[in-house]
Amino acid sequence: MNVEAALTALIGEAGGRLHTARSRNDQVALDTHLYMRRQVREVQRLIVDLQTELVKAAEKNRDVIVPGYTHLQRAQPILFAHHLLAYFSMLQRDFARFDGVYQRADLMPLGAGALAGTTFPIDREFVARELNFGALYANSLDAVSDRDYLLEFLSAASILMVHLSRLSEEIILWCSREFSFVELDDAHCTGSSMMPQKKNPDVPELVRGKTGRVVGHLTALLMTVKALPLAYNKDLQEDKQGVFDALDTVKFSLAVFAQIVAGMKVRRENMRRAVEEDFSNATDLADYLVKKNLPFRQAHEVSGKLVHACIERGIYLKDLTLDEFKNFSPLFDADIFDAIKPETCVAARNSLGGTSYTQVDAQISAAKAWLANHGNDN
Repeated sequence: MNVEAALTALIGEAGGRLHTARSRNDQVALDTHLYMRRQVREVQRLIVDLQTELVKAAEKNRDVIVPGYTHLQRAQPILFAHHLLAYFSMLQRDFARFDGVYQRADLMPLGAGALAGTTFPIDREFVARELNFGALYANSLDAVSDRDYLLEFLSAASILMVHLSRLSEEIILWCSREFSFVELDDAHCTGSSMMPQKKNPDVPELVRGKTGRVVGHLTALLMTVKALPLAYNKDLQEDKQGVFDALDTVKFSLAVFAQIVAGMKVRRENMRRAVEEDFSNATDLADYLVKKNLPFRQAHEVSGKLVHACIERGIYLKDLTLDEFKNFSPLFDADIFDAIKPETCVAARNSLGGTSYTQVDAQISAAKAWLANHGNDN
């Protein structure tokens, strides 16, 4: 109404024709569709920026071995690059989900009027072409009441934020004295007002905390639309605040995480010490016996007994002598020491998608090719 009044003040009575064949219902829906199309591409650009930094960090640290975890217990040695590229894959799926959001936002509602269309001979197809929409809403009731594309955005944004929250948690752990695997630059940390030795990973903590806001906005909009009759209802004004805040949160989180990864210092020596002072090579010890024709269940038992014996003595598998290995199985030979080295354990996992040097190199190459195809699309 303000736009119409301003136009009328400028050009006279003709300004009063602006609202012909239009309703605030289809106009607001149109603006929201236009806005979401633009914002989705911006989010995708920021996803690519973060993926680019993850690939750079993976390349820079492609030979660094780190413990892999299950249940937050050391499980098997993996390449640190392999770990980083797992998040690249998550973000790749996020990118694809936002493609789906864009597709559903790329429907033009204008011309639906308040709910039933219009008596005027408008050309919706012409308007859609002028506004670069890929398709039209086929039903005028649906056009003014549909908020699926906003729900899809909030859903995709929630999954994306959960991925960033998981990465936040890992970085927070890696920064701790107990891990000391990485150090963040000062720009993304703060000190303590009381304890001078502290370097708190505040920005990852903020991203982890902001995840709840985005998930909350998804839940709120789901509850808003769950019982609305067709067509338009004033309840739908509640869609804007949550979407706008979610967009701000997602874009901030992606942008700052690209900076975090770019400035992250990897403590190679601490990662190396970690894989040498644990039993994450116990599976490889069992595999060694299996390759000597011992059934896996028996090999698993022998490996478990060796680990138990080492724990009781306060040593690791690499500290045992060959004779001590043979006390548990005559199948052990001098090559056991090479078989349980972290490098050997990593290199042996050469199945497709595995953590071997060859497979990680392939993952990096595939990631760079994907970025080359998607980095300038937005």
